[in-house]
Amino acid sequence: MTESNNISNSRPSDITFITHPACLDHRMTDHHPECPERLVEIMKHLEKQPFFDSLNKVEATKADRKWVETVHPAGYIDQLEGIAPQHGLIMVDEDTAISPTSMDSIWYAAGAGMNGVDAVLRDKSRVAFCATRPPGHHAEPRKAMGFCFFSNIAIAAKYALDHYGLERVAIIDFDIHQANGTIECLKDDPRALVCTSFQHPYYPNSHWYGLPEHIVNMPIDEHSNGDFMRNAVNDIWEPALRIHQPQLILISAGFDAHRQDPMATVEWETRDFAWLTRWLQNIAYKYCGGKIVSMLEGGYSLAALPHCVAAHLGIFADDEKANLLSRVKHQ
Repeated sequence: MTESNNISNSRPSDITFITHPACLDHRMTDHHPECPERLVEIMKHLEKQPFFDSLNKVEATKADRKWVETVHPAGYIDQLEGIAPQHGLIMVDEDTAISPTSMDSIWYAAGAGMNGVDAVLRDKSRVAFCATRPPGHHAEPRKAMGFCFFSNIAIAAKYALDHYGLERVAIIDFDIHQANGTIECLKDDPRALVCTSFQHPYYPNSHWYGLPEHIVNMPIDEHSNGDFMRNAVNDIWEPALRIHQPQLILISAGFDAHRQDPMATVEWETRDFAWLTRWLQNIAYKYCGGKIVSMLEGGYSLAALPHCVAAHLGIFADDEKANLLSRVKHQ
């Protein structure tokens, strides 16, 4: 499933696809929606896609602790390591559990985002996608919650800003649940624009008022469809991105707004995620040469999720302009 964990020696490719077998080892309670089968079904479906062979498949490395500590205090990390059980499960909130094999998954999921930043900012690929779990966008600096332990996308953002010296990045979170953790981790860093869509009112029902200008909420009405989303994106996110002019786009790619998903009551179709991906790709070309790092967040319908991920990656793979630019660049 993987070819190399050394990104600097990877072959040039339009898309770097990052995962790790350890991400299948994190397990919570029986019948929990955030389950290993999410990745299993994604991989089974992607392997049937015409673009799959062209992906540069990379095995994630564990996150460097010093970069995790730019988002999470050392005491929180130590506490998380310390409560990981030898047997059974420990509940860290009412719907988030840690098992004996969870910590490796947690470290690899955070590391994948950093690997994606490396791939894109070292010009090995124009896009990186991280097919990892557990997700991260609900994890606050000192609090695991909502299936999340480390704020993977915030760690990747800090890495891009502080290791590569970027001045501005944008995080676009189209999960149906608000990116409260991403907001809490980055609310004091105006270098990172955070745009988050979510069904409102809905979990976690926080981070709504009194936020700085670089945090942009986009509430989605219950039972609304893709047309509602398109209008909101153009009215709310586009002006914020125009002002910020990011040098890198980071995507928290949650697919639980799909009409088949059990975790929400919004009526998006697979084609709506494809439209949104194309829109974000055009934004990336406008401001940062098409550079995108996308990380899997939610999406809990095992029937719909693989198709949504394939549509997301398919937009990147089928972009003739990007393919032409890549071929010229690497000749």
